[in-house]
Amino acid sequence: MGDFLLGTSDPYFTAAQEDRCAPRTRLAIPATLRMAGGRGFQTVVHDLSLSGFGAASISRVPPRTICWLTLPGLESLQGEVVWWENSQIGCAFAQLLSPIVHDAILARWRASAPPAPDHLSG
Repeated sequence: MGDFLLGTSDPYFTAAQEDRCAPRTRLAIPATLRMAGGRGFQTVVHDLSLSGFGAASISRVPPRTICWLTLPGLESLQGEVVWWENSQIGCAFAQLLSPIVHDAILARWRASAPPAPDHLSG
């Protein structure tokens, strides 16, 4: 992450992005991401936790930009951009996801993933 994190004193921000207060799960969820003052664009969420997410974003987005993530079947979730690098964006949710909602998202999208080839399982 960039140098802009060094001067942060917000404990939630620090826990969400540096200490990884919640484990991130790797997956691929088609979603819509909209920055404040902009139009929404299609993206893929690559990791998700109770405190934030990582997704694809071709355009550079400055840290502290307010954004809204819309996952299939859910209302928009407000977040704040923490970093952008190599067409990937990392954001912290404005409010932690409910563990029930988080688990439901994981259950849905893990079930949608193609099964591992036989030689990789068991």
